[in-house]
Amino acid sequence: MKIAIHHREGSFSTRWIAYCQRNAITYEIVNAYDSNIIQQVEDCDAFMWHHHHNGYKDVLFAKQLLYSLQMAGKKVFPDFNTGWHFDDKVGQKYLLEAIGAPLVPTYVFYERETALAWANKTTFPKVFKLRGGAGSANVKLVKNKMQAVRLIKRAFGKGTAQFDKWEHLKERYGKYKTGKENIKEFLRAMKELFVLPDFAQMRVPEKGYVYFQDFIPSNSFDIRIIIIDDKAFAIKRLVRKGDFRASGSGNIIYDKNQIDEKCVKIAFDVNKKINSRSIAYDFIFDQDQNPLIVELSYGFVAKGYDCCEGYWDSDMNWHEGASFDFSGWMVENLVREKND
Repeated sequence: MKIAIHHREGSFSTRWIAYCQRNAITYEIVNAYDSNIIQQVEDCDAFMWHHHHNGYKDVLFAKQLLYSLQMAGKKVFPDFNTGWHFDDKVGQKYLLEAIGAPLVPTYVFYERETALAWANKTTFPKVFKLRGGAGSANVKLVKNKMQAVRLIKRAFGKGTAQFDKWEHLKERYGKYKTGKENIKEFLRAMKELFVLPDFAQMRVPEKGYVYFQDFIPSNSFDIRIIIIDDKAFAIKRLVRKGDFRASGSGNIIYDKNQIDEKCVKIAFDVNKKINSRSIAYDFIFDQDQNPLIVELSYGFVAKGYDCCEGYWDSDMNWHEGASFDFSGWMVENLVREKND
């Protein structure tokens, strides 16, 4: 078997390449951005690309390339079931509702007047989100009808920028202040107040729809369950000080005893229906302590999970030990499927 890998520093690809080298799996590094990428992977059995939501080129065509190769009979990562809903909270709403998953109640409107009528009769607070963004980007707490109406009018007017430079600076400063990032990241965010990053310059404002979720109070953390094949591992992420968001906070607890196994069980059950090769489910809890899915994503920052204490198999058996190679599991899945 020969695997084509698009390499990006800091992505899964570094670990995929290392795994292939350790296990004598033939691989070739290719450039997905080249016009002749189809020819580059012609003699390969599989293609792997950890595409990123903040890479404007990736957003333009990564899914289309991957699914085209899948249609042609090649094994790909992420495949359609794994990646079509990536960075698309609107798509995730419909998917999770369609399969009866326990989703935080979510509302999407495509007409200004319909959205305004809903705002006039609903209760607050609500959570406003754009369809794309990770690490709590583009997520705001809407405390009253006045704020909701302003967001709705903007959504059906000039739109909302996908990059909030002031929120980004605040986020970087918070992480610098707590020692989670170095001064370089903060200074880069300062620079981006005046010179927007490439993806922010290339992407147009979001408009023509508006997305809200119910605000579920009294959550000081969320639980992220990642499932790869028939294995699951998890982290607990604490909410930022003075905030309601946990995603991207960097305040992580790895203690297995602090992971509610109801979340693990639900994640396995949902993934049987979604049939994803790699998926992260983010859970919060309602007032009766029932887990609710906030959103999902095939991609995640790998180094944030290296300290996990072990993993569960699909029968909910716990396997102790932090030495498992979850990035290697992604490669193993493709090799096994090819050989089946």
